[in-house]
Amino acid sequence: MKFGLTPIEDAEGAVLAHGVRIDGAQLKKGDTLTRERRRALAAAGVASVVAARLEHGDVGENEAALTLAKRLAGANLRCSPPFTGRVNLFAQTAGLAIIGAAAIDRVNAVDEAITVATLPPFRAVADGDMVATVKIIPFATPGTTLEAALAALGPAGAIAVQPFRPMRIGVVSTMLPGLKASVVAKTLRVLETRLAPTKARIAAQEIVPHEVGALAKALGRLVDGSDAVVAFGASAITDRRDVIPAAIEAIGGRIERFGMPVDPGNLLLLAERAGIPIIGAPGCARSPKENGFDWVLQRVLAGAPICDADIRAMGVGGLLMEIGTRPQPRAPSD
Repeated sequence: MKFGLTPIEDAEGAVLAHGVRIDGAQLKKGDTLTRERRRALAAAGVASVVAARLEHGDVGENEAALTLAKRLAGANLRCSPPFTGRVNLFAQTAGLAIIGAAAIDRVNAVDEAITVATLPPFRAVADGDMVATVKIIPFATPGTTLEAALAALGPAGAIAVQPFRPMRIGVVSTMLPGLKASVVAKTLRVLETRLAPTKARIAAQEIVPHEVGALAKALGRLVDGSDAVVAFGASAITDRRDVIPAAIEAIGGRIERFGMPVDPGNLLLLAERAGIPIIGAPGCARSPKENGFDWVLQRVLAGAPICDADIRAMGVGGLLMEIGTRPQPRAPSD
């Protein structure tokens, strides 16, 4: 692509790099200089313009952006019409953004002319949310550069949306003296609000004493009739031998992970029995503010992988906004 100051008599077919105003009319950046436009500029006394002219083998910005965006777009994504070298990818359903980070890094490393920006992996999105944008920086890119980017990308569909599933959620809350029934009721309302965008619903809920035996019986009943179970403890889980993990193991469940490098959310427990996920919720899950519980719950609701290694990897970016009402804040009060 040729770029620079171009005599007006040679500018027909070129693309304006900067806007030009003549006789009250505005030619915008990116406008192609047709014969009529070039003549109008010449008649207005414009001797030259800063413009770009495509050469043999170049691919225009819009065509290049759309080609790459179509290759990137996987399930449940749509591409916007290209404009000014940009194509946006939008979710077509509520779910989690699935991002092939390594593939995106490879594309962005090919040439500074080609850029792809995405949401963070596993970000929850609604139908219509933007998930990624492809931008070609100059007015055109060599076809060889575009081909190199496509080759670096690898298989199609590096960006996708994994839909939330309309799951049946079983909930059990344990009680100790001093825990008000209103706290349990509010916790359920907060959970219902979290579930609403995903179309999941609370199918059954039980309230039992904060004891291994009583909790184990409730968990057994809920696991048999639910797609996932959430346990809210009257007291936070502090050890793998505490009440909630002990009750899960008493019904033949397996502890996948206790503790997560996300704060608030450190004291979350992830387990399963017979393929049914069980989440031991941290205390901050009673708050509507984002915390580590959201990250795990959303993956469960979308059927996205979530295991010990996935939770370990959440530490970078895992420092979230403090929840002032939680019993054990980060910093002691004066």
